[in-house]
Amino acid sequence: MKCQVCRGPAIIDVRRHNANFCSDHFLRLCRDQTAKSIKQFEMLEPGDRVLVAVSGGKDSLAVWDILLALGYEAEGFYLGLGIGDYSDTSSDHARRFAEERGLTLHTEDLLREYGFDVTHGSRAANRVPCSACGLSKRHLFDEAARRGGYDAVATGHNLDDEAAVLMGNVLHWQTEYLGRQLPVLEARNGFPKKIKPLVRLSERDTAAYCLIRGIDYLVDECPMAVGNKHLSYKAALNDIENDSPGAKHAFYFKFLAQAAERFRPDATGETVEISPCERCGAPSSNEICAFCALAERATAAVPIHMGATRSRRKRVNR
Repeated sequence: MKCQVCRGPAIIDVRRHNANFCSDHFLRLCRDQTAKSIKQFEMLEPGDRVLVAVSGGKDSLAVWDILLALGYEAEGFYLGLGIGDYSDTSSDHARRFAEERGLTLHTEDLLREYGFDVTHGSRAANRVPCSACGLSKRHLFDEAARRGGYDAVATGHNLDDEAAVLMGNVLHWQTEYLGRQLPVLEARNGFPKKIKPLVRLSERDTAAYCLIRGIDYLVDECPMAVGNKHLSYKAALNDIENDSPGAKHAFYFKFLAQAAERFRPDATGETVEISPCERCGAPSSNEICAFCALAERATAAVPIHMGATRSRRKRVNR
């Protein structure tokens, strides 16, 4: 097996490109594909400052590393979610990556700074854990970007992620989400610009990139994601990809080219009146933003039913 570029020994095959690559040219492929996405979708301009949402996993660490290699000023932001050993391990990977390379990593912790974690917050607010997690991360990533004056927030969403989300949105015809499923969400109404530079790379690509670059990342899936439909959509798409290499890329990028604009009118947030949240000042369509409402419910004292109180008193008196 020879490298498509230099004809030296190849270490990896990329079936959707019908090509094999040595380590150096595979790294170049990943960086070139990321640069192509940034240019095609006008994600960044030279000199832009980027805040990378870091989880300690392969995708977020790979996108941080690639953005730096492409010459962008990129700093990281890690949010502790309080998911037991999983959060402890993810934090270790994120911190180690930054420390070994002399990079700036900003950190916050839900429990320490807001009084709740994802597990208890989701129960109190009657949300599934992934919903409470996503809401918290979006709010605090946005706030960190505004506070630090960054030009964009970058996430590690890859081709597999976007194709799986697209499959779910199409299966249920969630046109509101289809109208916003883009590699770039421009800054608006106080919300910072959001970018997904890795949309041309698969999970296999980012894992190989980290392995070649010597990036130690968290391998385990989040334990709170068990049963998430997103994972089953990924599995189904992997089966299709095995039979038809390039199917994920065609599915997602043809949607962007031929259908995404048709759903734009269904996307909410374009005409909704936005004003500062009364609690935190973040842009919100309600008097209190969704994150502050979640925090309020998650940290509220649990009321004691009077009947139960009387029963306990009677037992004590006896």
